[in-house]
Amino acid sequence: MKNRISSILTLVALVFTLSIATTPSAQAQCPMCKMGAESNLNNGGTAAKGLNSGILYMFATPYLVVGSLAFFWWYNRKPEEEDEMEIDPADLQMGKE
Repeated sequence: MKNRISSILTLVALVFTLSIATTPSAQAQCPMCKMGAESNLNNGGTAAKGLNSGILYMFATPYLVVGSLAFFWWYNRKPEEEDEMEIDPADLQMGKE
């Protein structure tokens, strides 16, 4: 089980590293977006609401990914004490304990 988890974590780390390393550079246009959203909102438009929804979506995604990984780990974990306490049914038939 530990090998499976370590291989999954290695794969996630590799994908994360590659996604950061291969990201093209982008020029920040936040002031332009802000000006466009403010002028649209002042003219009665709803583009600013859509922009805010997009920001919240991008904000929530990393938390959902980390939360999903934490739940996966929690759901599939097995206490080490149970591993030591397991008894093989074949040993019980032969009179061994």
